[in-house]
Amino acid sequence: MRWRRSSDDSDVIDQRSSGGGGMGMPIGLPRAGGGLGVLGVVIFLAIQLLGGSSGGSVGLAPQTVPGAPQAEDGLRDFSVYVFHDTQSFWAGQIQNYEHAKLVLYRGGVDTGCGSASSAVGPFYCPRDQRVYLDLSFYSDMTGQLGAKGGDFAWAYVIAHEMGHHVQEQLGLPRPRNNAASVQLELQADCYAGVWAHHVDTSGDLQQGDVAEALDAASSVGDDRLQKRATGSINPDSFTHGTSAQRVAAFERGQSGGRPQDCQSA
Repeated sequence: MRWRRSSDDSDVIDQRSSGGGGMGMPIGLPRAGGGLGVLGVVIFLAIQLLGGSSGGSVGLAPQTVPGAPQAEDGLRDFSVYVFHDTQSFWAGQIQNYEHAKLVLYRGGVDTGCGSASSAVGPFYCPRDQRVYLDLSFYSDMTGQLGAKGGDFAWAYVIAHEMGHHVQEQLGLPRPRNNAASVQLELQADCYAGVWAHHVDTSGDLQQGDVAEALDAASSVGDDRLQKRATGSINPDSFTHGTSAQRVAAFERGQSGGRPQDCQSA
């Protein structure tokens, strides 16, 4: 993905040097749109069952984000760019759009939805309309969760969380059961695809970018995570959708670039 560094830190709150907030598992967080975003408690359980840990040093090679003097610095700049780009796109699509905030943290953080640790993965809190991102999750995604990585895989993660902010802006109801949660998560994947279409039409999408996003979407399917963590699959417990469903939802948005195509995602 072609991107440009910027000194614009509007709507970005960098708390990485503040020591973080609560470190325990977030109990009672509402689901994105609201609640936990791309992974949430599903990922927390997967990482724990796999014996992994979050919140350590970022295991990125400098070339992951071309030109970065340090891996985390480059990932931070890229994350801010993607956040601003998705924000700008959706602000042009939604009347009376209210800006989200991006919070960068390390280890743990206090949010409007309660305290959370980086083990839950990136998430969106509808109560304070903020996307929470621990940059160390990139190494978790490519390590414990088996994704191939790449810059657009990371962009997909952020765009998905911004998809939940879109749902909040549209006033969509929060899910009351797992089936409703799956539909909201797939819709957020579709919205991420709509933004990817915008990147493509802007001339910034490069060969292999979509494949990276699809691989990331597949890696966080409920069926794949459960199989990897426990060796079995329980469809009744799905909250985010299967790998195939998540890939299809992203492709639906990306193919046409029309937000209305996501209504049935």
